[in-house]
Amino acid sequence: MEISKSLCFFLLLLLLLLFFVDEARSDAINGDSEKLHRLLHLQKLPWKQQEEAVVNCIFQKPRVREGITTLEMKERDYCSGKVTDWQNNLQNRLIFDAIRLQSLQSRIKSAIFSGDTHQISDSQIPLSSGTRLQTLNYIVTVALGGRDSTLIVDTGSDLTWVQCRPCRLCYNQQEPLFDPSNSSSFLSLSCNSPTCLALPPATGNSGLCGNGNSSSCGYEINYGDGSYSRGELGFERLNLGEIVIDNFIFGCGRNNKGLFGGASGLMGLGRSKLSLVSQTSSVFDGIFSYCLPSTGAGASGSLTMGGGDFSNYRNVSPISYTRMVSNPQMPNFYFLNLTGITIGGVNLGVPNNGALSLIDSGTVITRLTPSIYRAFKAEFEKQFSGFQTAPGFSILNTCFNLTGFKEVNIPTVKFFFEGNAEMTVDVEGVFYFVKSDASQICLAFASLGYEDQSMIIGNYQQKNQRVVYNSKESTVGFAAEPCGF
Repeated sequence: MEISKSLCFFLLLLLLLLFFVDEARSDAINGDSEKLHRLLHLQKLPWKQQEEAVVNCIFQKPRVREGITTLEMKERDYCSGKVTDWQNNLQNRLIFDAIRLQSLQSRIKSAIFSGDTHQISDSQIPLSSGTRLQTLNYIVTVALGGRDSTLIVDTGSDLTWVQCRPCRLCYNQQEPLFDPSNSSSFLSLSCNSPTCLALPPATGNSGLCGNGNSSSCGYEINYGDGSYSRGELGFERLNLGEIVIDNFIFGCGRNNKGLFGGASGLMGLGRSKLSLVSQTSSVFDGIFSYCLPSTGAGASGSLTMGGGDFSNYRNVSPISYTRMVSNPQMPNFYFLNLTGITIGGVNLGVPNNGALSLIDSGTVITRLTPSIYRAFKAEFEKQFSGFQTAPGFSILNTCFNLTGFKEVNIPTVKFFFEGNAEMTVDVEGVFYFVKSDASQICLAFASLGYEDQSMIIGNYQQKNQRVVYNSKESTVGFAAEPCGF
């Protein structure tokens, strides 16, 4: 009798053990499945939400903690009023993005083959960020000379500039024009100063002495679509929150043309001596990071100057770092070595020695070499099967009709970089909506024209990521972060 009871007790324990093992295995499988696929909610997109028109660019007060400044970051549309035609807005971004790509590639080619006499004309070659700035989606507010200035953020530019009064030709902006005559901290920069001579690597133009008796240092930045900013350099007090940067060198634009979305100018976060990063290196050690917000009503991200105290970040995964790749022909850009891409856990064929890639906050759509894109497209279509296809649009040629779906499960996309750094593309960065009713939704990756062109990691794939730039140690870090402020 005792043996029978013991046997029953043993069998009961065995059954319970098998049950828990099976549950654990199921949880593990489901967990892996969730990691390999992610849910995209089609009902939470901005045009599904009722947002009120925004008249002014109102940003929250910057946060300062132990010498680290964090600025609220928003999409450029935040300063452009209510978007009444989302479909036209989304489609135009792709068109302007193609212009930026052409300009960037032309600039890279021009730098590599600088000795070649068969060059593209200056009017076609970008001398700074190289595009109509409508594609540069993200803005922050700083204080220049005691006045707020909302600036477009661009890691592909070096010189920071604002529109100035008196202005011969200026586009419409939300804030009053900066007037250096009303600032006691403004000083003009001489055209024969060493700083003026440093203009070529920052803008592509040598310093220009002013007309007549003026000895001010002139600058001229031309963009690929005919947009431009022209004026003179000056020194001014820059406030990033409570941190004051005296004698900050910036461009005072007297002649500006282009679609800048109501912003006062541009913030250059490139690597030259005139960039904001270099000019503030004694304060922030050449470190900055951003978290680009998703598109949505009231969505915010952040631009953080300084590092070391990672408690300022809200990342939900560890920061993994890769080295910046030195490119003597293009020293002002941030190049990385891409070593792998996976879709739903399936590894794509990336060259063993990696692929040189430019990470850029101004380009929207990530561009891959033709061979890598073909493999990317084929694997994605294999895993995302059973959905009605749709025609391609502009640079995007892998499109679907998801009308009627409230949510879809999509393969997880991961980028891997030298040094085991990785970036998991946010679920909102995989598809691009060409039509707001989801009848034409496209894979948000595109092919370059040639195998020898540099790949570009665009801002659409960087959303909801903490991207950390450390110029001092020449590294870039990635971590998942639900962006906010």
